[in-house]
Amino acid sequence: MEYDPYDMAHVGKIIEIDGDEAKVNFNGIIKNVKISLINAKVGDYVLVHAGYAIKVLNPEEVEEDLKDKIRSLLSD
Repeated sequence: MEYDPYDMAHVGKIIEIDGDEAKVNFNGIIKNVKISLINAKVGDYVLVHAGYAIKVLNPEEVEEDLKDKIRSLLSD
């Protein structure tokens, strides 16, 4: 199966909003993302798929997910 980056969703943090578009920081990579599908504000973590923010994430969810990923890497 061929890898397609558009089949994935990524978590980023909104750093600026202008209308229905936001600048989102993906670990140092800044991208413009459409936010018309959600109600978000600067500082929110969002799940982004194909250039659209599709969900606002709770910061605790993001932190717990990262901890789970680190645990799984350490247990391999």
